[in-house]
Amino acid sequence: MASLMAPLHIGIAACSAEGAALCYRTICTEAPALLGTHDHPEVTVHTPSLGQYMDHIYRGDWPAVAEMMLTSAEKLARVGADFVICPDNTIHQALPFIEARSPLPWLHIAHCVADEARARGFRKVALTGTKWLVGSPVYPADYVRPTMDEREEINRIIMDELVRGVVKPEQVAYFQKVIGRLKGEGCDAVALSCTEIPLIMNDRNSPLPTLDSTRLLARAALKRAIAGVKKAA
Repeated sequence: MASLMAPLHIGIAACSAEGAALCYRTICTEAPALLGTHDHPEVTVHTPSLGQYMDHIYRGDWPAVAEMMLTSAEKLARVGADFVICPDNTIHQALPFIEARSPLPWLHIAHCVADEARARGFRKVALTGTKWLVGSPVYPADYVRPTMDEREEINRIIMDELVRGVVKPEQVAYFQKVIGRLKGEGCDAVALSCTEIPLIMNDRNSPLPTLDSTRLLARAALKRAIAGVKKAA
């Protein structure tokens, strides 16, 4: 029997569970509209302990973060993944340390967000995420950052609550307040650049149109997987 054509195998190098789960679910639930009923690309997820990642991040040891990302890529390569995505904005600042040594190519989450911002004609984008992400060069310098106090509270919400699956109305109210202030500064969109933020914020409750980094990465992965079809065994 002739071999069938199959999408590329997506590898997910996970960091925090909630964001990775949303990315994985998006791939699997949106793929059937493109591939047919119940169909989606093969997906493999590797998830080391978030505690190990955070030990390195709290020390500012980004090369060590990068080595954890490389370990995920190596394991994903061994099980047949064709490329890697990482549904965690913060640790992308470590990717340059190991990208050239990676056995698989990576899709960059910030590039997915920037592509969508350009496609939709946004000119002044607000940036939300962990304090490490917002203070990093992962996103363009012209993205508008929250104040230092806002960064600390957003970081607390993310790290103490959202990554643990804790969702509260007070979180939404605080994000609405910050995004509303950034809208007053002339921003025309907001990047939800922690993969847990879309658990509470979206176009329906945000004062600004949202750029959902989690789902944009998932959709970019789907597009790449489908465009790079290979012969199935």
